[in-house]
Amino acid sequence: MGQMTGHPLSLTYIGGPTALIEFGSVRLLTDPTFDPPGEDYTTGPVTLTKLTGPAIPADQIGTVDYVLLSHDHHFDNLDRAGRVLLSTARSVLTTEDGAGRLGGNSLGMKPWQTLELPALGGSKLNVVATPGRHGPPDGDRGPVVGFVLSYSDEPDRSIYFSGDTVWYEEIAEVGRRFPVKAAFLNLGAARVPVVGPQHLTMTAGEAVEFARSFPDATIVPLHFEGWQHFSEGKNEIALAFAEAGLTTRLRWPELGGTTPMVL
Repeated sequence: MGQMTGHPLSLTYIGGPTALIEFGSVRLLTDPTFDPPGEDYTTGPVTLTKLTGPAIPADQIGTVDYVLLSHDHHFDNLDRAGRVLLSTARSVLTTEDGAGRLGGNSLGMKPWQTLELPALGGSKLNVVATPGRHGPPDGDRGPVVGFVLSYSDEPDRSIYFSGDTVWYEEIAEVGRRFPVKAAFLNLGAARVPVVGPQHLTMTAGEAVEFARSFPDATIVPLHFEGWQHFSEGKNEIALAFAEAGLTTRLRWPELGGTTPMVL
């Protein structure tokens, strides 16, 4: 693997599913969560508890061009302070249902839909919405979406944000369609009592399957800490990759720090 030279890539890890991705001239924010810790969020029969606050407050992250919002209807992907921040971005890319609820500057995307976004220097950033399934196939936890991004002048280097999804065939299809070099994965094997033992986000084992199906991708774990409903954390992820002989594929983000990505 060589270094991504045309459009540099770095990640600033804010906590939970939230990261600032600087890709070329564009600043992208994933699933914004900026509330303080200790709050409970109840939606129907599910109550989520936030354990840690953001490493960087919302008012210190600077300008955001685009928000990559996998879904708007769960507080661990969009909390109250994160919702306030949305209006400061140029656009919020999310599900069609989510855009209908959010209005304003939100743009709804269906799976495999492509948007061409302007970047500095006349280049174009292509964004493709990717499928997701938020848990087992039975039950309705609402639509979710992921995103693949690449520059029009560098189509052989894509990055991927999974959003909240489990591993299933449609995620493997993303790897067949796009040359993903860096994958930011919401992990944690989230579980809530109302769904029973079934997981709602990728397990460590599924992240290993992802790595095998995306052989050129550096794997950056997100959304594995900071909330009570995660059943797996850094130790489980690290162990699964070690047992698979894939430890070198992992790139752990530094909480509150900026990590340049060398591919």
